[in-house]
Amino acid sequence: MNIRSLTRGDGVVIGAAVLLFIASFLDIYSVDGATGVDMPSAWASGPLLLSVVLAGIIGAALVVVSHGLPQVPKVAGIELGQFGVAFTVFAAWSALGNVFDPAGGIDNVGSNAGSGPDAGTGLILSLIATVVMAAAAVATPLVPALKGALVGAPKPPAPQPYGGQPYPGGQPQGSYGYPGADAQQQPYGGQPQTGQPFGAGAGAGAGAGGAQPQQQAQPPAPDFSPFWFAVPVPRPLFAEDGSPTPIAELAPGTWYLAVEQRGQGLIAQTQDGRRGVLQDTSGIQRG
Repeated sequence: MNIRSLTRGDGVVIGAAVLLFIASFLDIYSVDGATGVDMPSAWASGPLLLSVVLAGIIGAALVVVSHGLPQVPKVAGIELGQFGVAFTVFAAWSALGNVFDPAGGIDNVGSNAGSGPDAGTGLILSLIATVVMAAAAVATPLVPALKGALVGAPKPPAPQPYGGQPYPGGQPQGSYGYPGADAQQQPYGGQPQTGQPFGAGAGAGAGAGGAQPQQQAQPPAPDFSPFWFAVPVPRPLFAEDGSPTPIAELAPGTWYLAVEQRGQGLIAQTQDGRRGVLQDTSGIQRG
């Protein structure tokens, strides 16, 4: 589970779940004039425990876990996070009903009608916690402020010229898919290694018995310098041929290398050497 994939909205959900857990140990009833009476908590009420406390905590866990996994699992074709949102909304709805009628209808029986207990501190805090939890779970995909990363990516070392740039976060030189991976791998664009003039390979081939000159790929635009970057939220990486199916997902908290500008997007390289187009570059953190 990647903690850096969690958003600020997930932080609100976690905080509300903690508040709900604390509220479950407080009194659920409040009776005027009752002194020295030990009032029960949510753990002494099965319906309240199941429909509010456990439903809310389970819902919060599903929402947070679904955002921390590289690929969200599905149950009956529905994503795990969607189940979590449904649980949190159900818990808030149940808490609202318990606050309006804490006695569960017993105060409407016989001569005791209208003399039932009021909602206690535990019920009121449970309602507040579940409402905040449900609101955060529903609003996180919609509100930009809540979609921001909960834990920012660590700053990379000072940039070095492309071809000798270390991987941010301590990745050793020689890792596949990054500049300086090995002596045989050339930088993006097919440029020769350091110390060999650009085009020297082609000239040598042309002068050796009329051999075909070595074909060189076009380098990136002169005004573009490769740089490391991190995304604020998980974002898909699409194939360079324009295919609509993502080839990978970039996760927050991981540094990726931008090797070329492609319109409004970037050609990015993943840790395993795959390259694709990052179409949404809003809010990225440059190294």
